[in-house]
Amino acid sequence: MSGSISPLAPKTYAEMPPVRGVRMATAAAGIKYRNRTDVLMMVFDRPAAVAGVFTRSKCPSAPVDFCRDNLPGGVARAVVVNSGNANAFTGRKGRESTKLTAEAAAKAIGCKESEVFLASTGVIGEPLDATKFSGVLDGLATAGTGDFWLEAAKAIMTTDTYPKVATRTAELGGVTVRINGIAKGAGMIAPDMATMLSFVVTDADLPAAVLQSLLSAGVGKTFNAITVDSDTSTSDTLLLFATGAAAADGQKAVTADDATLDGFRAALNDLLRDLALQVVRDGEGARKMVEITVEGAESDDAAKRIALSIANSPLVKTAVAGEDANWGRIVMAVGKSGELADRDRLAIWFGDIRVAVDGERDPDYSEEATSAIMQRQDIPVRVEIGLGNGRATVWTCDLTKEYVEINGDYRS
Repeated sequence: MSGSISPLAPKTYAEMPPVRGVRMATAAAGIKYRNRTDVLMMVFDRPAAVAGVFTRSKCPSAPVDFCRDNLPGGVARAVVVNSGNANAFTGRKGRESTKLTAEAAAKAIGCKESEVFLASTGVIGEPLDATKFSGVLDGLATAGTGDFWLEAAKAIMTTDTYPKVATRTAELGGVTVRINGIAKGAGMIAPDMATMLSFVVTDADLPAAVLQSLLSAGVGKTFNAITVDSDTSTSDTLLLFATGAAAADGQKAVTADDATLDGFRAALNDLLRDLALQVVRDGEGARKMVEITVEGAESDDAAKRIALSIANSPLVKTAVAGEDANWGRIVMAVGKSGELADRDRLAIWFGDIRVAVDGERDPDYSEEATSAIMQRQDIPVRVEIGLGNGRATVWTCDLTKEYVEINGDYRS
């Protein structure tokens, strides 16, 4: 956790009421950081349904492999998360560490190892000594409380400058259900599935297959539409749990195509977007957030690839950091995206000011007015390709000297 909080941080944290059926506790095990919590345990006293999406990296961490193996079972009783060490690229030792942790967690709450889910975040390539925190799991299993979401979010941070929490309610078959979520992430963010780590719990009674359908669809315009530095982590994990407690209120079972799911789906997607944008707003060294919307592309997928080409460009991001309205770099990023584009149909807006049109600078362009847009903390950029109906929005942040400083000595 950095010494100073990002200037883009929320002014207040959401009030996070308990979600029936889940308890949480944290501990300071000294994995990397001194005098701060670095282990989180979530306990489901009754079996919860689980869904997940993970990194598409070809070099995934040991915990990602472990979760993928357990996910088809569809049942969760415990989650154990550590920060400070990613347990990635750790070979046989990494697999042994996940096994030891799962055994300790299963023993602590009396469940199968296949009902335990693990996640780790931090340094890659350093063996994780699971004995450091497996010994605290017995205590965490009994100490857990439902009113602990903000503390849970703090325990999974690495270079984050603030904990990321969000909550929503929804109507599901005439019953009010709650959804709570936490996330961590500030660097190595270009998820290609979800974010670094995120855990979402609802008291709705939904089977694992329905949860998976909702989650897989929900990440497309949320966690898969953010980038801080174009780097996809080895550890990206997003897990969604349903405790089923709302069944006691009369909530009836639903299928994935049930119309009564519409309100829940909208609330879940809104929560995922909230958490994803909090990650961007905590981008390492970030001072500005940029919303990039591409319209008029050949398809929605093409629009997204163009938008990500802009969002991931170091030249675009450094121009934003310097408050330089350098729309030429937007043109560059569109041109290199590999997607269909026509230079002479291109139009670009910073905020509500059109800076380029028909393949050249807008005749009414005002450097002074555009510079005023660039001085804002939140900068909308819109690009019209002029070739079709494809549309997409992605979010990124600026690239500052602080990003280099944070990552230049991350291991030390």
